[in-house]
Amino acid sequence: MWVRVGDSDRPSPHYILRRLPSETRAEGKKNKSGADLSEEASGGMASCAPASHTTSLNCISLSEPDINKSVTLLKQASLDSGFFYVIDHGISQEFMDEVFAQSKKFFDLPIDDKMKLLRNEKHRGYTPILDETLDPDHQINGDYKEGYYIGVEVHEDDPQAEKPFYGPNLWPSADILPGWRETMERYHKEALRVAKAIARIIALALDLDAGFFDKPAMLGEAIATLRLLHYEDKISNPEKGVFGAGAHSDYGLITLLATDDVAGLQICKDRDAKPQVWEYVAPVKGGFIVNLGDMLERWSNCVFRSTLHRVVLDGRERYSIAYFVEPSHECLVECLPTCKSDTNPPKFPPVTCSAYLLQRYKDTHADLSSYVQNNGSSL
Repeated sequence: MWVRVGDSDRPSPHYILRRLPSETRAEGKKNKSGADLSEEASGGMASCAPASHTTSLNCISLSEPDINKSVTLLKQASLDSGFFYVIDHGISQEFMDEVFAQSKKFFDLPIDDKMKLLRNEKHRGYTPILDETLDPDHQINGDYKEGYYIGVEVHEDDPQAEKPFYGPNLWPSADILPGWRETMERYHKEALRVAKAIARIIALALDLDAGFFDKPAMLGEAIATLRLLHYEDKISNPEKGVFGAGAHSDYGLITLLATDDVAGLQICKDRDAKPQVWEYVAPVKGGFIVNLGDMLERWSNCVFRSTLHRVVLDGRERYSIAYFVEPSHECLVECLPTCKSDTNPPKFPPVTCSAYLLQRYKDTHADLSSYVQNNGSSL
């Protein structure tokens, strides 16, 4: 049996998470804990307006013969919210249904079986409920979701495996989940193909050559991570800091999100608004919800948007599949030549992709040393 020490308000017989008092998050801010948020810690979250309607997003077909139409739609979306739909991507609905079915089979396993595949330092494997805290200043605990990371498969004897986000994946036993690994590896490959097609449209929207992101130093050796997600059948309470996933913007270049038909994703187009206005993003059957990440916002000198989003649960279980796409480890992310001028100089210093991602993961995930196995002895 696994326990996560120090979170006794959570009624789980399986695990509790130890949070160190000195643990800090992004920009040196301490993680807030306790039953209630103080007025200072809440940062006005209690005054956030509820999500009252569903937002309208541009829809881009990858089979559209007029590339200029796709570029215009993507550019409008990138300037407005950084979110858009992608359809006609070439992945069959039958296969998408199979990926979701296999994902559910994993999350239905006993907790002890899942914890045998607990994520490692390479961010491969299982992430338990409350493991991730995406908005520590506005959450009283972690996200009410569990996940599973699958990255680019690199054999441990390959010199590339020494890189932070490369290495062998953790795989459930084929005796327990036959065909699971093959399904996920196929989806990983197919999703990367789709992501590269979207990246070519992004390049054109930024007045770059269509193949700008195809270079080996970029998506030619991508850090591409598939993450299966399962949200508990909880009811979120934003005013009290309880979320399926706290408000955040994604770290990297782009994210492809496939969801079931349970609503829950919300976006806030203006993070500085008081109160913030949250809008639902409707699921799209057979398509992807695509959003731009912080790395692309840096790259574009804030021309393109990386938008706050969160998951608010209504008491139903929810499944989604996220695919995060970043450039190579050594890629230097610095202001694109088409996004700067004498009157609009670069807003961010250059940073390598791996250094940036490592810090972002560290800021949001629990320390692996906080998980201990309980064999009946005192802790």
